Parts: sequence; structure tokens; C-alpha cells
Amino acid sequence: MRYFPWLVAKMNENAINTPLRRVHFLAQIGHESAELTYSEEIASGRAYEGRRDLGNTQLGDGVRFKGRGLIQVTGRANYGEYGRARGRDFTSSAAAAHVIATDPALAVDASCWFWDKHNLNRLADRDDVLAITKIINGGTNGLAERKVILARAKFFLL
Repeated sequence: MRYFPWLVAKMNENAINTPLRRVHFLAQIGHESAELTYSEEIASGRAYEGRRDLGNTQLGDGVRFKGRGLIQVTGRANYGEYGRARGRDFTSSAAAAHVIATDPALAVDASCWFWDKHNLNRLADRDDVLAITKIINGGTNGLAERKVILARAKFFLL
């Protein structure tokens, strides 16, 4: 129940509004959040230190801007872009960044923002779990589990 009202509202606001779009979105957040258990990456984030492709240009950015939200938005650049899109600051301090994990509305909203930013509805409409996974994950990590969650979501929602 922690995320349910926000999922309903934010999915509709971001045109994640067809059965196929919804099952793909739910499958991805299901994997990324360990089925809504975590809204913050378990790892420390040190692996992202110095990752210019994520905008992590300052010492400590890897840890400060590790994955948060149900899709695990990662990196100074994404936090900054999300903040600008929402008229908020998520980059000035560790506390400002951390709120994406602790506020359920933001955890969902950041995930929907990322989904929309990358036009993932287009790929969901094609039922392309591989392409969606590559955009969210940067590779195919967890693809088998994402497919299992997707099949379960399809069973119940299609």
C-alpha cells in the first residue's frame, strides 16, 4: 500500500495507461526495487564514482547519487535533470538526494519521469522487454527475473 496511490496517479499522468505499458513498467520496477522492497540501491554507489556518463564529476558523487526511486535513477546528471523537470533541488546535499528514496511519491514519480524521458511506452507497446531493460539497466542485468515478473504481471493484468 505504500506506493499504490502514487503508482495509480503517476502512471496515468505519464501515459503508462494501457495494459501492456503497465505490465512492462511494473516488471521493471519489480526487479529494480526487489518487488517494492527497496527504493534505494543496496550497494554503496562507489562503483559509480567518476562515471562522467552519469554526470558524476565531483568526489563523492557515486555514493551521493546512487540509484534511488523504484527504477533506481542514478547519477548527478539524472538527479539534476529530474529536479529541473520538477522544479526541485535533488543535488545540493546528500539529504536532498536521499529524499527520492524516502518519499514514496517521489520514488514513484522519479521512476515515471525516467520512463517518460526515455520514451519507454514506445518499447512497451512493442512488448520489447530486452530494449527496455537495456535502457533502464545499461545492459541486461536481471533480464531473466524481469521476464518472470513480466509474465506474472501479464497473467494478472492482460
